[in-house]
Amino acid sequence: MKNIFVEQLIHTPIEHQVVEIVERKGIGHPDSLADGMAEAMSRALSKEYLKRVGVILHHNTDETQIVAGRANPEFGGGEVIQPIYVLLVGRATKFFDGIHIPADKIALKAAKDYIKQAMANLDPESEMIFDVRLGEGSTDLKDVFQRRSGKAALANDTSFGIGFAPLSDTERLVYNVERRIYNEFRKKEKAVGEDIKVMGLRENDRITLTIACAFVGRHLSDIKEYVTVKEDLTSFVKELASEYTEKNVDVYVNTADDYDRGCVYLTVTGTSAENGDDGSVGRGNRCNGIITPGRPMSMEATSGKNPINHVGKIYNILANLIARDCVEAVEGIQEVYVRILSQIGKPIDEPKALSIQIIPKKGFDIEKMEPKVRTVAEEWLEDINKVTEMVINGEVSTF
Repeated sequence: MKNIFVEQLIHTPIEHQVVEIVERKGIGHPDSLADGMAEAMSRALSKEYLKRVGVILHHNTDETQIVAGRANPEFGGGEVIQPIYVLLVGRATKFFDGIHIPADKIALKAAKDYIKQAMANLDPESEMIFDVRLGEGSTDLKDVFQRRSGKAALANDTSFGIGFAPLSDTERLVYNVERRIYNEFRKKEKAVGEDIKVMGLRENDRITLTIACAFVGRHLSDIKEYVTVKEDLTSFVKELASEYTEKNVDVYVNTADDYDRGCVYLTVTGTSAENGDDGSVGRGNRCNGIITPGRPMSMEATSGKNPINHVGKIYNILANLIARDCVEAVEGIQEVYVRILSQIGKPIDEPKALSIQIIPKKGFDIEKMEPKVRTVAEEWLEDINKVTEMVINGEVSTF
């Protein structure tokens, strides 16, 4: 394919740089909650469109907003005083080929169901207010959405997606620390909430993790028990760190705590959205699950965009998949960066440019790598509809 460009990148690999910064906003962070609800709405609408009319219709739910409520957390209890306000905003097709589709109801149910599934102590019925404001799409974009070139949809925007591989030790550590606190430690210790932000700093061969973790007051009797759980959480992270890196790792949890003043990170619901922290789609993790200021990144909000022709979603996911497969299929790649650019109205399987930049390991020739790398990219472009299937089936994360 003529628009695939493969080149050697003259750049210091991330692992060789003196300082590396990596962040992950956990499932219960307000920005991640917005991402999660937006993506849940898009998947629900996609499935309902397929069920009712046999095709996915135009929609985008990537503008979901969270306005923080007010809460009074206490050991042994506490209550939400002012519910969290959620604005479910975007575009959806509500009438097609003589069929009315209750898009607002579908989206509302999906958002509430997501909160019930993701959050153990937040009640979407009594502690959240949902305002559904899904409008109809613009005529020109709906027209582009319905047109196709062969098997591929036409791009709805002139935009780009970026991906890279492999993850560094720090990136893998930051990502997996949040995932394992959420999936493992939180399951055995109910006092740990879902709002877990992990900030990683690597200075040469030493990594410092600063973790902000919301604790849930109803599951703690007093500050002494809070300290005990916090120490257990710190030990848990220190123990699992060796699974992802041989570097020295220091772990700090809730560093703003002031025990003398009785000021600790206590919540009623397990998220800071209950008391002062707002959230928006696209302000948190990139579609690979982390925030990496030392790597190229797209600022597109991936969650909630339609999975058919919105290149802001498809190309970011696709770029990461191509980067991952290049590393797995081609020997000698130290780092690979993939950039994909679309043109509005052109087939998404024919990007304006697909740039693959490689930092080879010592002794490897990029010219010998190029044919296999091109093959990986071409195979993904030929099967680009697989990205849509993966998104709808929840097989790939967007945050």
